[in-house]
Amino acid sequence: MASTAMDAASHEPSKKEVRLVIAASSAGTVFEWYDFFIYGTLAALIGQAFFPAGNETLQLLLVWAGFAVGFGFRPLGAILFGFLGDRLGRKYTFLVTVTLMGIATAGVGMIPTAATIGIAAPIIVIFLRILQGLALGGEYGGAAIYVAEHAPPEKRGFYTSFIQASVVGGFVLSIAVVLACRFLIPEEQFAAWGWRVPFLLSIILLFISLWMRLKLSESPVFQAMKEAGETAANPFTESFRYPGNKKRIFVALFGVTGVLTTIWYTAFFSGLSFLRRDMRVDELTVELILFTAGLISMIFYVMVGKWSDRVGRKKPIMIGALLALVLLFPIFWGMGSLANPGLARAAAENPVVVSGPECTTDPFAELFGSEQTECGRILETLTSSGVRYTLEPGDTVAMTVGGEDIAITDEWLADGTARRDGVQAALTERGFDFTRQTPPFINIVGILALLLVSAGLSALTYGSVAALLSEMFPPKIRYSSMSIPYHIGAGYLGGFLPLIAGIIVARTGDIYSGLWYTWAIVAFGVVVAWWGLPSGPPRDFADDI
Repeated sequence: MASTAMDAASHEPSKKEVRLVIAASSAGTVFEWYDFFIYGTLAALIGQAFFPAGNETLQLLLVWAGFAVGFGFRPLGAILFGFLGDRLGRKYTFLVTVTLMGIATAGVGMIPTAATIGIAAPIIVIFLRILQGLALGGEYGGAAIYVAEHAPPEKRGFYTSFIQASVVGGFVLSIAVVLACRFLIPEEQFAAWGWRVPFLLSIILLFISLWMRLKLSESPVFQAMKEAGETAANPFTESFRYPGNKKRIFVALFGVTGVLTTIWYTAFFSGLSFLRRDMRVDELTVELILFTAGLISMIFYVMVGKWSDRVGRKKPIMIGALLALVLLFPIFWGMGSLANPGLARAAAENPVVVSGPECTTDPFAELFGSEQTECGRILETLTSSGVRYTLEPGDTVAMTVGGEDIAITDEWLADGTARRDGVQAALTERGFDFTRQTPPFINIVGILALLLVSAGLSALTYGSVAALLSEMFPPKIRYSSMSIPYHIGAGYLGGFLPLIAGIIVARTGDIYSGLWYTWAIVAFGVVVAWWGLPSGPPRDFADDI
């Protein structure tokens, strides 16, 4: 590899070229993640348009299942585009990925609703999500490697941190566009058709991204390898045959990606869903809070990337992961108390207890032609209302609030709307408030501060990762070797997080129980990272690391 490094030095780009590389790669990453995240940002409206269901919990879970499908195909995209990136070059590969993403995202904005074309609507949505997942599987590795291979070793963490910040930038841009549309389009019209505008906007973003990326030249490392005839014949198979690479892939998957991706999605997407759905905070207020938190936190990733150039890549990751294990639950408990203090107080003063035979909830029962049990229907209604409950054994279906029996009528058990209205009315009489909340300003500041703490944990575990993964793998199979574990981890461990956490909450009745998924993945990742990540100052790839 020494000859390749020397040849790469002869292709060293100028400072102007490096600035263009960072700007174009980061902008393209912002646009591509915007395309992917706009689906999650508009989850509620997408559920109404394409995934109509008999209850709110199932509808939301179907939306998150569609979200997860896109992530599930990221590893296949990583294999496909990783192969092309190691064989044909970094530049042209991520030109293809950004084009595919832009077209697929715009397509979601053009699909007729399920009310118009029936089951074809969700099928087309899933197909387009698959295309998005394939594209994203090739995007991150290409952008990260492209910047890393242009950066001087002593600034690699700093330069690549802009790619990490750009992922958050895509989330921030998705919220900014939704906010702009809400201000410009009346609420009823936005719910009817205005939500399509952010998807269609991706066509404009696609042209901007292509224009910027077409100005770029190929990576100097890839140019040197190509001229020396050192490119891999089959990057995918060589990734698993290269000495020591299986261990590196395992560590990258569980010790790096598993940690960063679950913390990231918990901080931003779980935070968004928790405030909007469980705490019933006004949607505009939630979007403004998340927009502000995301915008401020982008600088955290750059700071951590720069810090890692001095202290190494392992230290920030370990610090962030260990702090996450300690702070994860307190952060969400705090947000719950601040976002809807009345709901939190009512739940503490008047605990809800449900009893009955077969008292479990199956949110997917209707999807497979079966029915919820009577007790399960009550539990599903409480879950979709954001109400915590405890279960006790019993021979008949019963519910108490603060020790007082609530009469469960036959109409409740037969009709979902009547059940929701009846349950919420009974709970309202006992101090629960199910109206949309706009917390006091001081509470909003507190929520924002807690979200920034979450974002700080994400930055610690994510800010230096592009540099770390580039340094972990040999140049000739770098695109494939880092993309495969990254997108398996991000695709399955992170992408399925909203769905798995939602199922856990639906099963347990505890709106905080979904956090255990994140906690478990991070805990295992801490052990793997401690064992497998190299300590000390950053250094270029060598066969002994």
